[in-house]
Order: sequence, then structure tokens, then C-alpha cells
Amino acid sequence: MRLFFALWPPREAADALHAWALEVRRATGGRALGAESIHLTLAFLGEIEERRVAELSGLSAGGERHSLPIEQARHWGRNRIVWVGPRKTPTALRSLVLSLDLELKDRSFRTESRAFSAHVTLIRNARQGTILPPLPALDWQVEEFVLVRSRLAAQAPSYEVVGRYPLK
Repeated sequence: MRLFFALWPPREAADALHAWALEVRRATGGRALGAESIHLTLAFLGEIEERRVAELSGLSAGGERHSLPIEQARHWGRNRIVWVGPRKTPTALRSLVLSLDLELKDRSFRTESRAFSAHVTLIRNARQGTILPPLPALDWQVEEFVLVRSRLAAQAPSYEVVGRYPLK
């Protein structure tokens, strides 16, 4: 199973981000993610044997509920994506990511070695050189994180939430 941990936005926030991405896509080209696919990845696990999934159900990575500000939009030319996110990672989010990473390593799961970057990819295969319009005002309250199964397909991956972890 291809798995990752993520934050999923409330429906209204996902819809607002998707509408913004559709507007931007007219100038950048590429493929905008559907509202149902918008997320912020906390930890990517990759291919995990199905028998090991049960080990993830008892995670206690605990964290605090918080707001995730969506304050900036950028184009990463090397990756050809348009993303949005906070200017500075909220302390509660940084703590959650560190705690989750430690717990996963304690259980012998491999995680990415690069530093965490709080970003939400909205467009893939985007051309560079476009001035991005102002972001919509939205409210993304983080009350849980989720374990997600990703299935790769020719058009776009599909995601299925297989575990929920409430925050305090």
C-alpha cells in the first residue's frame, strides 16, 4: 500500500483553493488538483506492506488543534507546481510533524530525509513566469490528521483516508 499522513482541509477551504487554482491554471497551464484531492502532506511513507498498517493505528503523535494560514502562493519551477501555504510554519504544525516523524522512526518506518516544508500543491506541470492572483480568504482549522492510501493512475492519483487521528 502506498501511504502518507496529511492534513485535509475543510470542504469550504478545499473548494475555495480549487476555484483559485482553476483561475491560475488559465495562465500557467498544467493540471489543477480536484477539490477532493487537496491536502498538506505531513509524512510520506511510500510502499508499506499491508500487514504493517495495523502498527500505524496506535500512533499517539498527538498535537494541538490550530489554524493553518494560507498566506502565500508560489511557483516551484524545478518541480513545475503551483503551491500555497503559510509564510511561516505554525508552531503547532511543526511540533506535530516532528512528533509524527519520531514515532514513525521508533516503529522502523522510513520517512523523507528532507526538511518539512508546509505547502499545498494545487497545480502540477505548471509553466513558470506568471504573476499569481491574490489568494481567497479562507479558514482552515486543523482538528485532525489522516493516514491516506494513494493509488496511482494514468490521469491522477486517487486518495482514500484509512485512518484518522484527532488533535487535542
